[in-house]
Amino acid sequence: MGQSWYERHCLSPGIDKLCGGPEVMKLRSEVVPRAEGVVLELGLGSGLNLAFYDPARVKRVLGVDPGVALTDLAKTRMAEAPVPVELLSISGEALPQADQSVDTVLTTFTLCTIPNVYAALREARRVLKPTGKLVFLEHGLAPEADVARWQRWLNPLWGALAGGCQLLRDPLQLLTDAGWTLDAEAGVVGYRMPGPKILTYLYEGVARPHRSA
Repeated sequence: MGQSWYERHCLSPGIDKLCGGPEVMKLRSEVVPRAEGVVLELGLGSGLNLAFYDPARVKRVLGVDPGVALTDLAKTRMAEAPVPVELLSISGEALPQADQSVDTVLTTFTLCTIPNVYAALREARRVLKPTGKLVFLEHGLAPEADVARWQRWLNPLWGALAGGCQLLRDPLQLLTDAGWTLDAEAGVVGYRMPGPKILTYLYEGVARPHRSA
């Protein structure tokens, strides 16, 4: 299905600008180099992470994203990336990769938008090698009661305007519930990007597949 005029000309450039500001790019530069081997990036989007992959550690990147307009923006960044990048225009809920075939899963500002996020996290666990890891940088539910109240109130409207983005998801809880074990340093970053508090409470870290799940 083709994307609407709003999605192509308003939503996609807006997401690129919001998620590509100096503060966010600094966070990306700290998180993305943790990836290694064959990397599956859930939500390639406009390719904002691509410049930060370490060619000494990363063999290639498989970029998953069903958003045609966003991936159009990524073409130049893909060509300039320091590592080979293959674009898979599919949803993360049903990946074509074989079991235990990737070394790292990377997700940045993606878990908020995937409709069936638990299915996507199960798929990520399936394709990841037992020794692999999931590296994440996400926004989500804020700890302050007044901010969370605004998030609950605005969530339906925001989701309609922002391509299905959900304000109420807690990435740490999502990962735990989906069968991942969080590294000890995984946790919150806090408000380290510009914008209203309902959008800017960040979480980052590394999770490992819990194989008995």
